[in-house]
Amino acid sequence: MSSLESPEPDPADRGSWEDVRELPPSAKLVAKVLEYNDTMTQQQIADETLLPSRTVRYALNRLDEENVIDSRFSFSDARKRLYSLDIES
Repeated sequence: MSSLESPEPDPADRGSWEDVRELPPSAKLVAKVLEYNDTMTQQQIADETLLPSRTVRYALNRLDEENVIDSRFSFSDARKRLYSLDIES
């Protein structure tokens, strides 16, 4: 019994600030920057935080594992992804 449809994301799967608390400082900084800025690219986050691109990429991966960020492709440049904070209120 297989289904070709992907399951819809469950709003209960969203992360919280409690999930961010246990993450490394770089991930906390990226989360805070995304809290104050609606949507940003990886390069914009690196410029804002003054972190190296590799560290930002690691932080974004950790935040994604905790389901606290949302990422999507940029309409203006499909090579880039846009990141925004997705934490339950």
